[in-house]
Amino acid sequence: MFVNKSRNPSASEILSQLFLNKELRSRVLTTLGLLLLVRLGIYIPMPGIDRVAFKSFIDQGGQLIGFLDIFTGGGISTLGIFALGILPFINASIIIQLLTASLPVLEDLQKNEGEAGRRKIAQITRYVSLGWGFLQSIIFSLILKQYAIQGISETTFVLQTSIALVTGSMLVMWFSEIITEKGIGQGASLVIFLNIVSTLPKALSSTIEKAQTGDRGDVLGIAVLLGVFLLTIVGIIFVQEGARRIPIVSAKRQIGTSTLLPTRQSYLPLKLNAGGVMPIIFASALIFLPITIANVTGNPVLIKLASSLNPGSSNPWPYALTFFSLILGFSYFYASLTINPVDVASNLKKGGVAIPGVRPGTNTANYLSGIQNRLTLLGGLFLGSVAIIPAAVERATNVQTFQGLGATSLLILVGVAIDTAKQIQTYVISQRYEGLINN
Repeated sequence: MFVNKSRNPSASEILSQLFLNKELRSRVLTTLGLLLLVRLGIYIPMPGIDRVAFKSFIDQGGQLIGFLDIFTGGGISTLGIFALGILPFINASIIIQLLTASLPVLEDLQKNEGEAGRRKIAQITRYVSLGWGFLQSIIFSLILKQYAIQGISETTFVLQTSIALVTGSMLVMWFSEIITEKGIGQGASLVIFLNIVSTLPKALSSTIEKAQTGDRGDVLGIAVLLGVFLLTIVGIIFVQEGARRIPIVSAKRQIGTSTLLPTRQSYLPLKLNAGGVMPIIFASALIFLPITIANVTGNPVLIKLASSLNPGSSNPWPYALTFFSLILGFSYFYASLTINPVDVASNLKKGGVAIPGVRPGTNTANYLSGIQNRLTLLGGLFLGSVAIIPAAVERATNVQTFQGLGATSLLILVGVAIDTAKQIQTYVISQRYEGLINN
């Protein structure tokens, strides 16, 4: 088969590599097999729970339960041993990222220790995931104890439920790491991707049923909402792939007395949305924190604050404005974690590389910082709009069948799909060059 080495592999080339290349086939089968185990674990029930009573609690849980249930693929509503899923690992990763920006020890491990430092940070993240999983499992067990079957002591129920939940969470984390190492794609992202996709059939069937049984207004509302979702997906693709290419040139080098190597020109890409979906996840976790604490403590002040920040309240503006502001703020925070203009300017200067028309050193750092701030502003405004507009349209059209499947889910679906497809393409391209070497 003849391929053009200057273009991305076609679908037929990828499929042929999948069947002919043993390593790629093994990676894909490993990924699919482990993802299947993750889904099966959700349906292994935890013992000692009155599921009928708990279902009524889930039906009244509102957007918080729906948001968490999306990330666990229905694990919370089904009360499987994988109910917590990958959530403790996600929370631990967020905590470590925040600590890395504030603790010099972790920052040194990440920047200066290379692969060994990254392995240490990964091990620390596992320990934090275990501790966070125990905390979440205990809180979840205390919530579930009122639905325990009679005859089981409270201490026994909390202990066995906590152990089952944290064990399931650690297994999911282990599966995701195996996928990252021996499969295709980033394991944790693919687990979340699978959990979100698993909720789509139920949402689509409910929407179709509503369209068939509702009046003309319901059909029009569904059409408008689906149109907004499609436009949102197109916008996400453009923003996820969007980047500002800053031209850079390397200095001329002289060899001997007369030979000069020509100036090499390249570019430095700065992504429009450097934080990806992380600002929305950070903002969601923070805005739901008062609601969670209010439900646990029963504090009247927190209950009043939580009611004003409830997206389902009669006045959604406090929630919308707070959520939008948090997303914009976290966009700047996460952009500062992904790229440091001072470090980039220093590395460019050490490598004899410069931006045309900009002096090396401080001027370059200020120039990059200004561009990064403008890009982050545009990306943050887009993320805030994507997070607010679908929910507003859903409220205006009174179509609640996609409850929980909002901007965060769409961003994750699109982002993970693009990253996984690029990794497969990169692997296929590498096989081209291996074939040339062997020939």
